[in-house]
Amino acid sequence: MSDFWLYFTLGLNHVLDWQAYDHVLFIIALCAAYSLESWKRLLGLVSMFTLGHTISLFLSHFMAVSVSAVWIEFLIPVTIISAGIYNLVKAGEHAIKGKVWVLLLTALFFGLIHGFGFGRYYNQINDDKEILPLLEFALGIELSQVIIVLGVMILGFVMKNILRVAKRDWILVASAIVIGMTIPMLIENWP
Repeated sequence: MSDFWLYFTLGLNHVLDWQAYDHVLFIIALCAAYSLESWKRLLGLVSMFTLGHTISLFLSHFMAVSVSAVWIEFLIPVTIISAGIYNLVKAGEHAIKGKVWVLLLTALFFGLIHGFGFGRYYNQINDDKEILPLLEFALGIELSQVIIVLGVMILGFVMKNILRVAKRDWILVASAIVIGMTIPMLIENWP
């Protein structure tokens, strides 16, 4: 196996690993409120989240910033629950155009937090300070995110357009499930 495929699949599998489902839950919470028609807005949010976690992945790998693992493991479920609660509160509302920058900055900040978790994992598997394996790992993470986003969008489409579940109900149920699955993580990682 080439080094590219090694690090690429490590990044891909790190997110899609059934035992490390926190990232999947966050992406579900991020996507649940969006439909195929609002793909541009969702793309902006996912891109800001990606930018945030890529920045912190690089910062942690090159030792520019060090954040306590205890706090990162606690803050990751906080970000997931926050996204879910936001969905619960805003489920019946239409998007407010003037507030997009707040959501984008929040996605960037949440991405920074999640990226420090990726950085800890990556530093355990590779302590070389080469940039190419890190980029390959990050690319695997990004593809896994695209897979999750597409899965959530397809499931949302089926629920709303084929099974005729109201958009509000879809958002409420998906977000409640995400919150319910995240609460044990929060309790387990309480500092």
